[in-house]
Amino acid sequence: MKHEFKQKVFYSDTDAYGVVWHGSYLRWLEMGRIGLCEIAGYSLSKLYEADVTLPVVELNVRYKSPAKLEDELLIVTELSETSKLSMTFLQKIYNAKSMKLNIEAFVKVVATNNNGVLYRNFPDEMSDFVKKVKE
Repeated sequence: MKHEFKQKVFYSDTDAYGVVWHGSYLRWLEMGRIGLCEIAGYSLSKLYEADVTLPVVELNVRYKSPAKLEDELLIVTELSETSKLSMTFLQKIYNAKSMKLNIEAFVKVVATNNNGVLYRNFPDEMSDFVKKVKE
């Protein structure tokens, strides 16, 4: 299962040269991970109610080509790796018209309770999520 959505680059997403500021990509990556959770039936508020939070613990971004003001981007998110302690998402952002790759990112999250205590094994809610997404 993968999640895809399009995003237009606005002025507030860019630096003084009209190139996307590196931090803007992180917001779109988060939107992609949340979107993948939602299409699998898991909202962040429901996870929070189940005492599950998914903080990012590792982020590796490879910037391939710059996105620019008013570009339309395609953000693609999929689950690439799991363990009993973490999940790693592979996320790519493309220019939606040319399909030129702007960035590729690997984002690792862990499961904690709402007080920040690490679960040693994914809670049942997350194990079910992994099964659904890998189908």
